[in-house]
Amino acid sequence: MENREKWMRVRIRLIGFCFILAFGFIVARAFQLQVVGQDLWAEKAVRQHQKTIALTPQRGTIFDRNGESMAVSVEVDSVYIEPNKVSATSRTAKALAEVLSMKRSVVKAKLQAKKSFIWLKRQVTPRESELIRALDIEGVRFIKEHRRYYPNSEIGAQVIGFTGLDPKGLEGLELEYDNLMLGRGGYLVMGRDALGRGLLNSSDDQIQAGEKGRDLYMTLDKNLQYIAEKELARAVSESNAKSGTAVVLDPRTGEVLAMSSQPDYNPNAFFKHRPGDWRNRALCDSFEPGSTIKVFLMAAALNEGVINRRQKINCENGSIEVSGKIVHDHRPYSLLTPSEIIKFSSNIGAYKIGRALDRNRYYNYLRDFGFGQKTEIGLPGEVSGLIHQPTRWFDVDLAAISFGQGLTVTPLQLATATAAIANGGYLMAPYVVEKIVDSYGQVTMKQQPRIRRKVISSEVADQVRDMMVRVTEKGGTGMLGAVPGYRVAGKTGTAQKVDPVTGGYSVDKSVSSFVGFVPADDPRLVILVLIDEPQGKAYGGLVAAPVFSRIANQSLRYLKVMPTEKATVPVLNTIADLIEAPIQPPIYDIRVSGVEMPQMPDFFGMSYRQVMQVMQKSGLNIKLKGTGRVIAQSPDPGRPISYGNEIWVKLAPAS
Repeated sequence: MENREKWMRVRIRLIGFCFILAFGFIVARAFQLQVVGQDLWAEKAVRQHQKTIALTPQRGTIFDRNGESMAVSVEVDSVYIEPNKVSATSRTAKALAEVLSMKRSVVKAKLQAKKSFIWLKRQVTPRESELIRALDIEGVRFIKEHRRYYPNSEIGAQVIGFTGLDPKGLEGLELEYDNLMLGRGGYLVMGRDALGRGLLNSSDDQIQAGEKGRDLYMTLDKNLQYIAEKELARAVSESNAKSGTAVVLDPRTGEVLAMSSQPDYNPNAFFKHRPGDWRNRALCDSFEPGSTIKVFLMAAALNEGVINRRQKINCENGSIEVSGKIVHDHRPYSLLTPSEIIKFSSNIGAYKIGRALDRNRYYNYLRDFGFGQKTEIGLPGEVSGLIHQPTRWFDVDLAAISFGQGLTVTPLQLATATAAIANGGYLMAPYVVEKIVDSYGQVTMKQQPRIRRKVISSEVADQVRDMMVRVTEKGGTGMLGAVPGYRVAGKTGTAQKVDPVTGGYSVDKSVSSFVGFVPADDPRLVILVLIDEPQGKAYGGLVAAPVFSRIANQSLRYLKVMPTEKATVPVLNTIADLIEAPIQPPIYDIRVSGVEMPQMPDFFGMSYRQVMQVMQKSGLNIKLKGTGRVIAQSPDPGRPISYGNEIWVKLAPAS
């Protein structure tokens, strides 16, 4: 009995200890929840009775170099509804739909939604906001948000870009600097009961403000940008071209003063334009530069000492065979100096200089001038262009690359490389953002001019500059690029585009360009103009050079650069003075008994229209059989055409 009582006491004490231990745990847990974690759980309790709606943040402003606003965030009304407080009648839905230009069915579905909050339409116009307020519908409320607005519409659109409704940057600088300009968004906080029903009566004291993003200052000048866009649009329209590009640089610093592409678009209504119109062609498109590349070939050869300014180079009277291919000049030349080769744009002279320079050294200079690599300007979508390794160059490739075929460059690369010649041989890094300023007015980033490398000596740069000046003087291919009162250094370029169907050069599609700087003796502006697929006379000296002249003339007056020369314009004797022939199917090449015989072009892969155009240019009477693309011809390509024999091509639809 005594042992049993003893065991009972032990059990009672054990159970009591367990109760004490459990009670201690409960007390400790209660202390942790109610004292230590009080703030955390109080916040969670509040969140159970609140609904948070994120509002669009206020993006930073984009300015031009003079402080002119190019992209701003303006405060606008957004409309939301509390469906449980709105009378979801057809009459209400109709009234709202008419004011907001929405479908009645969409509005009615939102009115009938089983939610305490739903957006009706965000970022409405002031007129829409006024009309909705006049309806005075219970449960329809307003809140202020920020909408991106571009006060200058199309001016600088491809550089600046645009944003979505979020507003996240989608193109241009808006995309590249999105994280810096986006800012921190505010919140709309509305109460709700246990059933999720909205308790909000007024949103005025329920908004938590955000923080404005950083401001961005560009190197672009709004007025120079307008000049470039106006003249480029005029040229593209007059030549009925596919597109166009213009770039204006300060060669001393690398600052981009203007960068224009056509077709353009209005970023305030970007969705109404084709995505191709959003593209910044100056750095997203590459092309074969044509004769503009001869400037850099000449600079490399002079810098290496393989030629000198006074020597004479035999240009073979306009025709030379290279690895079975015929290289032509647009007119026969015999002996030309390097300066005359640039002035008259001789393909044969360029080839002989390229051969003397050697392919490896030529390739290295092209790379040093910035071709085949991105400029790292700080804009999205930039491409590097294409230059094959010199180990893949045959003699005919060296010839083609010497006069601008067989490699691709971007307009920005070409303008930057030209700026190196204008700047005494120093290649500057181009940039389009001058500085970034935070919401407190502190400069957080400032871009400084940066020399990438010295490519050629200052003496050689001066020599090439003088050669380029002769291009715009009487007898040069760029006479129409002259600017009254100023010496202009420039170079024309005309390059046929590759036909994606045939894989060869197109008969009727070309790229016309002109690049130069002014004043030649103290360069303030480097200007490049490129016109893609102009119709009619598509030579750089005829199409692009006049655009250069107009942009330069107006820009120099705007910058108050005083004239240095007597205001005269070179007299144009004939249109032929401005013509430099791009690569084309050789028609007159083979000579028989001293008489020049016509040669059969290579028609394989051409369309019916392209064959007709070749016929019109060559004067040949060719019989066409079938439709589609050329699959057979007689005589064979390159064979002489005997008078009296039938000439025909056979076409068939693509399989």
